[in-house]
Amino acid sequence: MSDTEYQRLKDLPVRHILGTGTPMCAGCGGLATLHQVCDILGEKCVIVNAAGCMTLLSVYPSTPFRGSWLYTAMASAPAGAQGVRDALDILKKKGQLRPEEELEVVVLGGDGSANGMGLSATSGAMDRKLDFLYLCYDNEGYGNTGQQYSAATPHAARTATSKGSPGYPGYKKDLFSIWAAHRPSYVATVVAADPLDLARKIERARGLSGPRLILALSPCPTGWDYEPSATMEIGKLAVQTGIWPLKEYVDGRVTHTKIPRSRLPVREYLKTQGRFSHLFTPQENNEIIREIQDRIDRYWQDVE
Repeated sequence: MSDTEYQRLKDLPVRHILGTGTPMCAGCGGLATLHQVCDILGEKCVIVNAAGCMTLLSVYPSTPFRGSWLYTAMASAPAGAQGVRDALDILKKKGQLRPEEELEVVVLGGDGSANGMGLSATSGAMDRKLDFLYLCYDNEGYGNTGQQYSAATPHAARTATSKGSPGYPGYKKDLFSIWAAHRPSYVATVVAADPLDLARKIERARGLSGPRLILALSPCPTGWDYEPSATMEIGKLAVQTGIWPLKEYVDGRVTHTKIPRSRLPVREYLKTQGRFSHLFTPQENNEIIREIQDRIDRYWQDVE
């Protein structure tokens, strides 16, 4: 890359840089969220990127991030964030980092890392009250390696490793509650299909210190089996059916930022994705659909 081309790209807004020329899947819900987050955080941050889909954003020797970027193994991003935060604090203490040069430490990881392989390191970081922001793009499976099921895979979804007629027999792990149990500074759920809610929560999170989680539902066309153009519609349906509650935890209290008073039936969400097609053809599996609906209804009864 010539110096002229580098300078041209360097001076573009983040939203024009991020994802340019990168081998990400069309319609990636995680990338849509990351665009919005980077627009708000700007370049004064260090992205500590756990192995996963978003690792593909970086092709040596460049990344599309205007700030700094650090790659770690899937289970190690919070430990990497600790090292970065400690280094920044030492520089500040020595007077070698001016206040205007302060950087936000951001862990970027998928649900495989956040719910499973990296959960121990994350718990330890929260116990130490590490000052970091964790952005989890939750595509409900190990998307970078073929969409095997993860601890975030929803009940009955078909994945590369749960292809039987009932789909995945387990249930999605509640990462929001696991984080809240550690009493961190902030936890919030978001989806790119509701950009105003997402922006407000990012702004609130960056105004705080300590451990903070932004948990983003990230529809995945390749893993969930739908046309890339439907990503935003599927995100909206997740909220409208109540399957993805938009909420936040702060000061020991959980508040729902959007309550779908007239919820759509969950089948409206399920039937948009090939991973649930076995629930509708060759005939509807009313038992499983009803079970999923009942779990959602019970959740919102407790809220309302």
